[in-house]
Amino acid sequence: AKLAEQGVDVIFNPSASHFAFGKQEVRERFVLEGSRAFGVSYVYANLLGNEAGRIIYDGETMIASCGKMLALGERFRFEDFRITSAVLDIDASRMTRARTGSFKLDLEIDEDEFIKVPFNFPETQPESNTINEPVWERGAAGKEEEFTRAVALALFDYLRKSHSQGWVVSLSGGADSAACSVLCALALRLAAAQLGVDRLREKLAHIPAIADVDSAEAYTAKMLSCVYQSTRNSGDVTRNAASEVASAIGAEFMLFDVDEVVQDYIGILEQALDRKLTWENDDIALQNIQARARAPSVWMLANIRGALLLSTSNRSEAAVGYATMDGDTSGGLSPIAGIDKAFLRQWLRWMETTGPEGQGPIPALAAVNQQQPTAELRPQSAGQTDEDDLMPYPVLDAIEGCAIRDKQTPVEVFRTLRPALGQYSQQQLADWVERFFRLWCRNQWKRERYAPSFHVDDKNLDPKTWCRCPILSGGFDRELSELREYVANRPD
Repeated sequence: AKLAEQGVDVIFNPSASHFAFGKQEVRERFVLEGSRAFGVSYVYANLLGNEAGRIIYDGETMIASCGKMLALGERFRFEDFRITSAVLDIDASRMTRARTGSFKLDLEIDEDEFIKVPFNFPETQPESNTINEPVWERGAAGKEEEFTRAVALALFDYLRKSHSQGWVVSLSGGADSAACSVLCALALRLAAAQLGVDRLREKLAHIPAIADVDSAEAYTAKMLSCVYQSTRNSGDVTRNAASEVASAIGAEFMLFDVDEVVQDYIGILEQALDRKLTWENDDIALQNIQARARAPSVWMLANIRGALLLSTSNRSEAAVGYATMDGDTSGGLSPIAGIDKAFLRQWLRWMETTGPEGQGPIPALAAVNQQQPTAELRPQSAGQTDEDDLMPYPVLDAIEGCAIRDKQTPVEVFRTLRPALGQYSQQQLADWVERFFRLWCRNQWKRERYAPSFHVDDKNLDPKTWCRCPILSGGFDRELSELREYVANRPD
């Protein structure tokens, strides 16, 4: 407003606006309406890439004039910078200002010295000429495309700026580790498609192993190692799924049998305690030791390769602590800890059948998508699944949104979700709400120890940058008592 009052012709906005799902629509409206309301040309340029570890910038560029978009650059590019250009007709914008009188704005200053500008949204959308905009930007799978390209770019830049030689993933055959592995492969495929093989080699010049590679597939084989680590509780379904996914994306695949290591730990404890460890008495400990026994070998592989070990926990697991510290949380980077499990499964189904524009699907993911998510840490006869241990993931994510994002109490969460989740009894829903709040409070210490994660929306659970919570608290005891009383006095 101050610039427009001075009669400027062009407003330049160099921005550092972090990526979040759907945020570009807000930015585009901001630029279009700014140019229309003030009768000026508006040039917007955002940062590009993973600048500091957690935050992703999409590199969006826009040039608008008098409410019309003249140029819109492609986001999530792998170049160091991207140039977007347009020809501005300054005389035309001056005529617009003269015609509308907006060069003499009637600005009102309130008591806090803020400038108040009279403004109303027009009834119709301004004309938009989205030059060079890829098809995926406005497609039906916009969120899936954004997630793919944002995390792929972030992984690529994190690898480059940390001077790592590649990635190591403990590929269990389940959804989370498969997603991490696929995203690594897509980072190299997208980079090769945009930069070309030779320019990609220049950007990764710190990696000697790729000095002679000549294709995106060869980059993946050299830089991504996937390891399936079996115990006596592992099954052929997950082993085969892991092998098929690794083969489909062109990654190196290794099989480690860690059951002997697990049994050695169990034997040490049985001797020290002078008793047998049983599933009836020692369930959690026997599950966790399997996850923890897998960590040293992949850490060692990452050290030998000079690679970045990726933790595979997602945000839904982080919310309720459904992860083994020093086990599946081990790693230097946790790329999907900012995304919920329900969307992640949706994204994997999309990757199986459709995939990002220009890359296509990965049909081998069917072996992952056909399974019910399972930690596979109990004997197979137990039929363990994640949702039996917790609750359905869509319910968990809905509760998390109300409780953490919207700061609702347990009773408010129940009242908000009851109409939408009428397929469940009110007692079942109340039990899940209580379980969520109990687990949330008990597991803050785990979230404090998670490896850095990428922020892809504005409701992440990272306590170091956004979602602070005491490690020790009253655990919502009073509020949960109110929930139980509310449900008991309410007819179903």
